[in-house]
Formats: sequence, C-alpha cells, structure tokens
Amino acid sequence: MAKLGFLGLGMMGYPMARNLLRAGHEVALWSNQGEKARKLADAEKGRCCATPKEVAENADCVFLCVGNTQMARAVILGPDGIGSGARAGTVVADASTISPSESRKIGMVLKKKGIEMLDAPCTGSTPGAESGNLTFMIGGDAAVFESVKPYFEPMGKRLFYCGGAGMGLQAKLTQNLILSNLMMAFNEGMVLAAKGGVDPQLMFEVLDASAAKSGLVSYKTPFVFRRDFQANFATKWMHKDIGLMLDSGKELGVPLPVTSLTQQIFQMAISSGLGDEDFCSTIKVLEKLAGVEVKA
Repeated sequence: MAKLGFLGLGMMGYPMARNLLRAGHEVALWSNQGEKARKLADAEKGRCCATPKEVAENADCVFLCVGNTQMARAVILGPDGIGSGARAGTVVADASTISPSESRKIGMVLKKKGIEMLDAPCTGSTPGAESGNLTFMIGGDAAVFESVKPYFEPMGKRLFYCGGAGMGLQAKLTQNLILSNLMMAFNEGMVLAAKGGVDPQLMFEVLDASAAKSGLVSYKTPFVFRRDFQANFATKWMHKDIGLMLDSGKELGVPLPVTSLTQQIFQMAISSGLGDEDFCSTIKVLEKLAGVEVKA
C-alpha cells in the first residue's frame, strides 16, 4: 500500500480521502478546518497533520481538492505548503477546479524542485465522491500519470488522460460550461412551460423522449420537482467555474456570449441567497420573475 496525502476535506474531499483510506493506503490528512482531519483520521486510521508541509513529508503522492485557485496556490506554494515539505520525485495531483494557466505556473515552480504535478479535476459531485465513481480528467506528464494511476482508482472509475499540463482543467471547464448553460436552458424552458399551463411532469416526459433528452436534465429534474435544493454541487462553486471559463476564453480569444449571460443569472441567484444551494436552485430566479413554480 502507498503513502499518500490528501488536503481539503470538504463535500468532495472528505469522501475521496476516506475511499483512499478504505482501500488500505496510508493517508496523511490536512484540512483548513482541523476538526475534519481529526475526525477522519480517528474514524479510518489516517494521520492528522497540522500543515500541508507535514502531509508532504509523509507522502509520496499528495492529492488536494480545494475551493479555488488562490487556495490551491496557498496550500502548494505558501509558507508550510506542500512544496516546502515534499521530496524530489513526489507527485502532487490537484483535483481542484482552478485556472489552467495558473496551474501550469504552479507546476513549473514545483518542477524546479523535482516535484511532479498533475492537474486532475473531477466530476460526479458529492454522490460520485461518496461511491468512488468520480470521473477524472488528467493533465500533465503521461508517464507520471501512469505511475500514480492506481491511487486514483478507489476514488474514480473513469480516468481520461487529456494531454500536457493544464489540459485536464481545460476539459473540466468545457464540461462545466456545457452543464451550466444546459441548466439555464432547462430553467427557461420549464418555467415557460409551467407559465403556459403545461404540466411539468408531462413536459419532462416529452423532453426525456426527444432529442432534448439530457443526463443533466434527467438527474436534476426530480430534485427540482420536489423542491430539494440541498447542494450536491453548490451554485457558488459553479459560478466560480464559470468565471474561470470566461477567463480562459479571454486568454484564448474565444467569445463565450451565452456563458457570459449564464454567469449573470448565477450571480443573481447568489445575490438572492442561493449560493450554498445546489446549482439547480437557479431556476428559482426565473420562477420569481415569472410568478410560477415548477414542481410535480
């Protein structure tokens, strides 16, 4: 069994790290909220660490899953960060969704110390993390990925190698771009149908039997119908990812007009107090404007 590290024990990171421990690996743990690391260490016989540096000192491969680019840079390159404790040859696999260009810069700093970095964002939300069925999109050196590939398997069953540094993140942002815009199309369509008098359940059945059928729609519709907006993937985190998409589009010279409007709707949702709810709660913005509620 391997000596691994895991930093960031939120809704995704906690079950991901737990799955590594249950697979029999030694896992050094750190969380910005130290009680989470202590709780998991006690429950699954992990090692609770005081700093990211301490995690790196006790691991040959370090995973992290944190909220944004600034957090990733801090835990990797900051004082007492991974980079200050990792030995040459250590692999850092960042499962956070952050800026591709900033990830490449972080990787270049680590490379000078002999530390390898993979960008490894994942999709599957909390249920996928709990069940160990996440999908990972990997960027970085192919040989490095192959060397640590078995460590991903307790966390996810589908691993896509996307190319060099930053390419996993580019793929993840593309996926979330499509998801967020699909969510907006679903919101508009269902609110329009409900306002026009079409039964929402019937409308869903029509969609599910047509070319508009979508995995996202099939999964999220029951939550909307029963008004269950507990976060599997919070509105505030998708909004953060949309900002990264727009930044990437600007860097690459790609216009993203629909995504720009989607960002504003998500901002409206956050300003309305929906930031911590699931991103399907964005339908409430249009429901309020139209004076109708989409429910079974």
